[in-house]
Amino acid sequence: MKTGFNLLLWTGQVEEEHFPIIEDIAKTGYSGVEIPLFGGSVEHYKKVGQVIKDNGMTCTAVTVIPDEEHNPISANADHRKGAIEWLQQVVDWCEALGAETLLGPFHSPLGEFSGSGATEDEKSRGAEVHREIAQYAQDRKVTLALEYLNRFECYFLNTMEDAVDYAKRVDHPNFGTMYDTFHANIEEKDPFGIIAPAIEYINHVHISENDRGTPGEGHIDMLAALSALKGAGYDGWLTIEAFGRALPDLAAATRVWRDFFPSQEHVYKEGYKFLTEAWEKA
Repeated sequence: MKTGFNLLLWTGQVEEEHFPIIEDIAKTGYSGVEIPLFGGSVEHYKKVGQVIKDNGMTCTAVTVIPDEEHNPISANADHRKGAIEWLQQVVDWCEALGAETLLGPFHSPLGEFSGSGATEDEKSRGAEVHREIAQYAQDRKVTLALEYLNRFECYFLNTMEDAVDYAKRVDHPNFGTMYDTFHANIEEKDPFGIIAPAIEYINHVHISENDRGTPGEGHIDMLAALSALKGAGYDGWLTIEAFGRALPDLAAATRVWRDFFPSQEHVYKEGYKFLTEAWEKA
């Protein structure tokens, strides 16, 4: 098992000013950090990656679809081409970072709705785009983990069943999904029972409390989640994802209007202690 912490708690663009945070996360004991990839350059992420390595850690990365002009499920062929170009660029950044996995809801723009559920045409169009990106990423040693979100944040994929069915449609060995305790807590009738049947497709895990605060301080039964993961044979990343008000756009998209913790330091230090102890008990 590898423990990670998502830097979206502080920023959507990791810069030199954030390097001391990376250093302190390493000192806390984490195996790595999760880097948001919303813009930048290969040279920039080489520098960030070196800082991560210098602190004895590795990393994963998270991205989103920025707008309709880069939408993999769009009926507009130019927009799907834009999606391919965007995701190829993000994979290039991952390669520069040394990121093992690229994850996130890179299936459709966040917070945009069609008024109904995903259509067969949307799924077919998206699968074609993601199949191409899966191969591009595999050639660069980056694994893909597409994230399903709750129905208040997207309409395309809302459950593990949706995500696994979609991964089967993409049908590429480098393409899978992920398990997020926050979204599962909202959408799944059995948020822990879904893990074992889907384990073949789970390439990443987010540990995120029901209020997006410090793991172990909310009402999600994290021990049950970890026990289900361990029992199914999962031994990959367990990355804590918590959100505050540092990023107004992200706070709006995730409906974060208040602080859920006394400090950011509290989240990653107490979160690490809880996560490692709970994993031992699981």
